[in-house]
Amino acid sequence: MVKVFRQIRPLTSEDVVRGQFRGYRDEPGVASDSNVETFAALRLSIDSWRWNGVPFVIRTGKCLPETATEVLVTLKRPPLTNLSQGQNNYLRFRLSPDLNIALGASVKVPGEHMIGTRTELSLTPDASSDEMSAYERLLGDAIEGDPTLFSRQDAIEAAWAVVDAALDCPAPVLFYDVGSWGPVESNTITADIGGWSNPRVKT
Repeated sequence: MVKVFRQIRPLTSEDVVRGQFRGYRDEPGVASDSNVETFAALRLSIDSWRWNGVPFVIRTGKCLPETATEVLVTLKRPPLTNLSQGQNNYLRFRLSPDLNIALGASVKVPGEHMIGTRTELSLTPDASSDEMSAYERLLGDAIEGDPTLFSRQDAIEAAWAVVDAALDCPAPVLFYDVGSWGPVESNTITADIGGWSNPRVKT
């Protein structure tokens, strides 16, 4: 992990979009001129032979349309394909509100013509009532002296080195509406890779 952190290119203000939802300054205890962000979107680059040219984009915020924690890995399209033009296969790992792993792919529709349709293979593990929460596991590991899930000091320092420059010269805070996916300016971060993939949570 430390090796990867040290290969991440330091962020600049151009790599980051900060936002604040309209009405945040009216919350109790919040200053009327607060510039504290309630939304952040950023784009990371890793300078290694394995990840060179692969963008890593992160978006998080309050008062967005859905509450979910997920990682979406969009796979590179092959040079020649007639199935589902413009759509890439993907892997999706959702950590909350429910645990789910999914593989999205284009498959050929039965028949003579080379026509594809989107399908998703989804795996949802059975929830166990006696399963420990994340905090219970951390506390248990701390009591037992198991450092596996804890960050080392050199990892923390390497991670801070990535964001230091952006914190020293922060991007402006832009307003966004409650229930939106953040400031429209955040779309520039993913404009060249097809935009953001918005999570859909089943209720």
